[in-house]
Amino acid sequence: MSWQAYVDDHLVATGKVAKAAILGKQGGVWAASAGYNLAPAEQDAITKTFFTQPDAVRANGITLAGFKFMCIQANPDEVIGRKGERGVFVVPTTQAILVAEYENTPAGDANVIVTKLAEYLKSVGY
Repeated sequence: MSWQAYVDDHLVATGKVAKAAILGKQGGVWAASAGYNLAPAEQDAITKTFFTQPDAVRANGITLAGFKFMCIQANPDEVIGRKGERGVFVVPTTQAILVAEYENTPAGDANVIVTKLAEYLKSVGY
C-alpha cells in the first residue's frame, strides 16, 4: 500500500480527519492530503522539536500549513493542539510521524483513528 493511501483511505476517508500528512522521522513528506502543504520550517519543527523539546512546543504552539494551534499536550508519544473547532494530533511511529487535523469532529473520534493507524504502522516496523 502506498503512503498516500494511508492518508486518503485510513485517515481522511473516515470523515473524522479533515487533512493529514505522513512525514519521515528523518525529514520529508511521504504523503499528504491534497492542498495540505507543510512549510519546510514546519516540517523541521515536527521532526526535530516536537518530541524532543516539549516545553518549547507548549510555549510556542503548533503551526501547520500556516495555521497556529495552541498546544494542549506535548510528550514523546503525542503532540495535541487545538484552536476553536479545529485540532491536530501529531503521533510518531518507528520511522514516521502522523499529522492529522480535524474540524467540527469530537477530538476523541479523531484521536482513535490516528492512534489505530500509528499502532498498526509500529506493528509492521514503520
